[in-house]
Amino acid sequence: MYQIIVFLPLLGAIIAGAISVFSARAAHASGEPGVEAPVRDDDEAEAGHDHHDAPTTGPAEIITSGFLVVTAVLSWIAFATVGLGEAPDLRIQVLNWFASGTLSVDWALRIDTLTVVMLVVVTTVSALVHVYSIGYMAHDPHRPRFFAYLSLFTFAMLMLVTSDNLVQLFFGWEGVGLASYLLIGFWYKRPSANAAAIKAFVVNRVGDFGFALGIFAVFVLFQSVDYQTIFANAHDVEGATLAFLSWEVDALTLACILLFMGAMGKSAQFLLHTWLPDAMEGPTPVSALIHAATMVTAGVFMVARLWPLFELSTTALTVVTFFGATTAFFAATVGLVQNDIKRVVAYSTCSQLGYMFVALGVGVWQIAIFHLFTHAFFKALLFLGSGSVIHAVADEQDMRKMGGLRTHIPLTYAMMVIGTLALTGFPLTAGFFSKDAIIEYAFLGDGPLAGYAFVLTVVAAMMTAFYSWRLIFMTFHGRVRAPAEVMKHIHESPQVMMVPLYVLAAGSLFAGLLFAGPFIKDGKEAFWASPTEIHASATAGEDAHATPADAHGTDDGHGTEDAHSADDGHHGEAHPPQWVVWTPTAMMAIGTLIAIWFYLLSPQVPQRLARRHDWLHAFLLNKWYFDELYDVLFVRSIKWLGRFLWKKGDGWLIDGFGPDGVSARVLDATARVVKLQSGYLYHYAFAMLIGVAALVTWLMFAG
Repeated sequence: MYQIIVFLPLLGAIIAGAISVFSARAAHASGEPGVEAPVRDDDEAEAGHDHHDAPTTGPAEIITSGFLVVTAVLSWIAFATVGLGEAPDLRIQVLNWFASGTLSVDWALRIDTLTVVMLVVVTTVSALVHVYSIGYMAHDPHRPRFFAYLSLFTFAMLMLVTSDNLVQLFFGWEGVGLASYLLIGFWYKRPSANAAAIKAFVVNRVGDFGFALGIFAVFVLFQSVDYQTIFANAHDVEGATLAFLSWEVDALTLACILLFMGAMGKSAQFLLHTWLPDAMEGPTPVSALIHAATMVTAGVFMVARLWPLFELSTTALTVVTFFGATTAFFAATVGLVQNDIKRVVAYSTCSQLGYMFVALGVGVWQIAIFHLFTHAFFKALLFLGSGSVIHAVADEQDMRKMGGLRTHIPLTYAMMVIGTLALTGFPLTAGFFSKDAIIEYAFLGDGPLAGYAFVLTVVAAMMTAFYSWRLIFMTFHGRVRAPAEVMKHIHESPQVMMVPLYVLAAGSLFAGLLFAGPFIKDGKEAFWASPTEIHASATAGEDAHATPADAHGTDDGHGTEDAHSADDGHHGEAHPPQWVVWTPTAMMAIGTLIAIWFYLLSPQVPQRLARRHDWLHAFLLNKWYFDELYDVLFVRSIKWLGRFLWKKGDGWLIDGFGPDGVSARVLDATARVVKLQSGYLYHYAFAMLIGVAALVTWLMFAG
């Protein structure tokens, strides 16, 4: 079953890719104009929609979508099976990959609780995105290529989450990077799409360089990249040191921080976040897949998977906490003033990923995965709902050119409201259980930056509510600001696009209610025992090796457990005070009320504030000027260095004193020598007499 889940999307990608190639060749042979060009140029609509033409459905989208639906169903079966404790820890050998010296790497599937949770997230969202794309990309002539990329993306992510060793993890890690590059730049004639794809690829290379060094460090420490070996021997290398840049540093801390650099890039954490908003240049279904279920969740998964290493380094966890909390706050501030509907949701993703890393940093990785699980539903819903809005208003993405749409597309409006309620943590929705639990554990944490994380996540919760409802009010309420020609043709999306929204809305409403128990309340039971089972069995009898779920006691009725009540007091108090429990909900209410005041009751207030504090508005609108700062520090400086090495180093120095210089001197010498060859006999006779005179003179004096 697990082999089918992993490799069926790859088969779909191969089939769709073959269909794309054959259809392109057939079209070229028939002489159809423009078939080989990408569908979207700068002056073309986002998905090439021409509502006067009837959409067609080809075999590529049917095959790939069908395969993904099958994998999603099988993943939920696996989730139920592992949840019941029937097969919590499996290793399925696929093949012997390679061996080099002491390094031996197998291609195997590691199936445990963490794996099946990620399988459900990836395959469910991907299946819904595939089905949604049948309608969204209906008029795109390059649908087979698009669906091939989508399925390839899914396969790479499945390889990542089922990996049994770090090399296999790295294979899937780079695979999702490649697929994201292809999908973000799908409309490759658009300069902005090309630039965004390259930016995502380059920024991730920075993080992946650290990630590769982290894998090397782990191999140096354990002489293995296999999870079982690493987890079983983690305590044996505790306290060991490595020489790094002339310093002796703690080996595990160094390895974990380098590994986390990879997570910073892939999950768009502070400083390596700049690629994520620009990824909106791809088709909207791509945004949903990247931001909800695949690429950006890879970093969270990686830290959770390698938790037996991270838990042994307080410094590494502090670094994770700092970047998680800072990202949650930073992205929320930028989301306050964005006007592109997709960019608002993109910065929301960035902020919510920060929450997940805060949970990892304060030591409750199962709650980080719970938030990843719930977040997938409401973030995919918001992205696909935004796509439905864009589809309805002739591919407009600027919220300032929308307004008053709730009566025209009421179903999309209802779906977006449900997603917003879940994102902001409205009571009993999915986000309420997972996000609030993270804030409470940040308060209980005893790490050096736990208080910092608590304050920033609480403030971010208020800003999240504000910018989320701001999106709803600017898009669906108030006066209509779209052109009359657009409003004349506005329409609800077809059912093939709406059905995935209904499914995601159900998850956004009920995922927290249904799964808070297995993820948090019943964590002491078998459900969360498996991810560190090998690690725990290898160090049986040591209290410090209890699973994170074991370490957090019983639930208090709000999704918060007795923190380390039977352990070492890692989280201090047994329960957070009631004011802490209700603070996230209060912040949500405050942010919502401010949004109502600004965009429903007094729409002129935001404009007055923006004019009064124009410097702050510009600072946030320009995303803290990180793009400009990086342009000065890295882009321009590297261009200057390249130009200097080209002109001075290569042109003047190497060529001037090398091949160009030698050839120039030879030409100079020959130009002078050739003047002696005048062709006149008396010149040659005179030269001979001079030579004879010089020879006689030398013989006289030498003798």
